[in-house]
Amino acid sequence: MLSITEAKNRLPQDFINELYENYSPLIVDKILIGMNNTRYTSLRVNTIKYNIQDLMKYFKEKNIKFERVPWYQDALIIKNVNEKAIQKLDIYEKGYIYLQSLSSMVPPIVLNPKAGERILDLTAAPGSKTTQLAGIMNNEGYILANELDKIRCERLKHNVEVQGATIVEVINSRGEKLGETHENSFDKVLLDTPCSGEGRFLAYSSATYRDWSLKTVNQLTKLQRKLFDSAYKAVKPGGTIVYSTCTINKNENEFILDWILNNYKVKILDINLNIKDSIQGSNEGLNKEINKSIKILPSKDMEGFFVAKLKKEI
Repeated sequence: MLSITEAKNRLPQDFINELYENYSPLIVDKILIGMNNTRYTSLRVNTIKYNIQDLMKYFKEKNIKFERVPWYQDALIIKNVNEKAIQKLDIYEKGYIYLQSLSSMVPPIVLNPKAGERILDLTAAPGSKTTQLAGIMNNEGYILANELDKIRCERLKHNVEVQGATIVEVINSRGEKLGETHENSFDKVLLDTPCSGEGRFLAYSSATYRDWSLKTVNQLTKLQRKLFDSAYKAVKPGGTIVYSTCTINKNENEFILDWILNNYKVKILDINLNIKDSIQGSNEGLNKEINKSIKILPSKDMEGFFVAKLKKEI
């Protein structure tokens, strides 16, 4: 494990500077320690095909050690084997489980879709959240899962099929345009938007941050605004939008949220999840309601993530 000083020397200097501009030294140290850790493998049971009790029994028989997740009964943290070992298991091939970071399980839980509802997953590949949504809905209702990239769209289709999520329709389209073609069509919309991926940085792996730059962050904020506009148009009045990213960058999170509150008829809803290493969104100099959003700090168990829940006013 690298020291905090070594992590600072390896990660992009502009990134380090932004951390200190936006967070207290104590939180920066916590973030950098989290980015030094090798994360445990995590997964969730596919409740369309299997259940958590049978999964735990199966793992015990295979001598696979695991830990329950307090805020999500269908998730497990694997302690003694890696992803490659899990992928060799028959239950993986059958689609009984889905390898997924714990942080990325949060947005579907916050969206809380109900059986029979119409859901839009605006930027859906590779399908982890799409199939999680289908499981939460007991595979009853309708999910439109969109992905722009054709190769990633094929991966999305494959994962949906393996998981048995028959309520999902996959399309290959521009997310920015869907609000115009599907106006007021969905009860709830998940916008897990493309982002800079800062929450996934690992200081010892340059592959996780080599493409990062301030220029890229600025470009992404423009796309994030366009995608939210589309999500807003697509959701019905009174409906719910969850905005999430796998970054800890305020430009892509709190500042986007402040822009949303200033330009759209929405209100932020509370998120009632007790997640370790999570903090409130920062509302310093911004709309005070932004502290209802949550930011998950990187750790041994979780990637950095940001989640906000919004209601479109009637």
